[in-house]
Amino acid sequence: MHTAPPSVPRPLSPFRTHFQREYITMCNWRKGGRLLRSHRVPILAPDAGVITSLALDQDWVVVGLASARIHVFSARTGVLARTLTGHESGVWAVHLVSRGGAWRGGPQSSGERSAAAEGGAGDRVVVEEEDGAGETVVPQSMRTALGLDVPRPSGPYGDGEGADGRGKPSDVGCASEGWGQPGALVVSGGCDKLLRVWDVKSGHCIHTLRGHTSTIRCVRVLHNRPLAVTGSRDATLRVWDVQRGVGLRLLQGHTQSVRCLDACGARVVSGSYDTTCRLWDADTGECVHVLRGHQHQIYSVAFDGVRIASGGMDTTVRVWDARSGQCIALLQGHTALVCQLQLFTPPPSSAFSSPSSPSSSSPPAPAGLLATGGADGRVITFSLDTYTARTRLAAHDSSVTALQLDARFLVTGGNDGRVRLYEAATGRHVRDLTEGCESVWKVAHNRAGTCAIMCKRAGKTVMEVWSYRPRE
Repeated sequence: MHTAPPSVPRPLSPFRTHFQREYITMCNWRKGGRLLRSHRVPILAPDAGVITSLALDQDWVVVGLASARIHVFSARTGVLARTLTGHESGVWAVHLVSRGGAWRGGPQSSGERSAAAEGGAGDRVVVEEEDGAGETVVPQSMRTALGLDVPRPSGPYGDGEGADGRGKPSDVGCASEGWGQPGALVVSGGCDKLLRVWDVKSGHCIHTLRGHTSTIRCVRVLHNRPLAVTGSRDATLRVWDVQRGVGLRLLQGHTQSVRCLDACGARVVSGSYDTTCRLWDADTGECVHVLRGHQHQIYSVAFDGVRIASGGMDTTVRVWDARSGQCIALLQGHTALVCQLQLFTPPPSSAFSSPSSPSSSSPPAPAGLLATGGADGRVITFSLDTYTARTRLAAHDSSVTALQLDARFLVTGGNDGRVRLYEAATGRHVRDLTEGCESVWKVAHNRAGTCAIMCKRAGKTVMEVWSYRPRE
């Protein structure tokens, strides 16, 4: 008697597998999630335990503290991987360069070659090793970590843009795609006026770069290129080659502290206490536009390559056309300092990355939104088509300290000690994401479903790493 072979289940297609994982992740944001690790550190001095900066990608969570330390956690397990020590005083800015990637800039310009040969606008101090000729060189292990052995392309474009001429905006999580180096790097700056470049795998400080004469307040690294831009309380910006460890350009024009930065491609926007924003070309050092209109200090900027948003002490948000430099919208609704901004335009594939189902009551976010958070505790989202308010949320009882928007959800953190989840399209409150605390300093999450929450609870600095992705 013939017996039919047992049927073998057909494997799910890659699309169905991706859709299933994304759907489970979305459901976990609504009702699930698990705390991977909670790290609690006693605060030994009044300000020493304050968390000043946060960056994360698919692999790492990087936390900068006023105590001069930088903690690095695994984004997959929440385990503390290492602590980076070397800054002499508080760290105010960190940026994470993800491993891998591919170089998108062209060959070095003559200015970059000259800077590399002469030391640029700043001095460099590297992990040193003397070769036979007495030259100071980077050890081979650090050359590999920096991707110095990865050949630079000889393509026609050297401005950080692809062949289509379009730059990529900064990641809201303060991470950028690498240029082909095998491991992740951290770039940090702070009150000691130094920019440091770290190898995450070993914890070694590869470069220590000098040039600023006051606190480094903000830093961005361009996607797929080893170019970092820093803003300082000395009223200047500097452009650095963090692979070779040299300063390239000094950008002058602001008359007071540079408070915030954002980048898209090779264009960088800076916001200053002098009430202006400036749009710069990081490759040439040219100031493309000076954006005037705010009446008081600027605390936040966002830039998507098409438009620039800025907010500050005058309680308003202004939107500028990046090509012409003209103000195209004046947005009101806050009653205090506007300290958080994010421009969000979902990519064409967002319909697949944020799945819905017949039982899902939340539509995806509209084509484009600007999210703003203020010291008044309010969060407002504006349509990028009409520049009218779509949602107005009394999100917190005091200042909004964190804000992140994607195609499905809006996550906010506040000085009232709450981390809150809202539907992006409707503004409906979904739930609070962690137990209450005294204050929330930073919150950020990545596409894989890892969320980092930095807060003060019971007099201690608490660093939580949550996962909303499916269990393996």
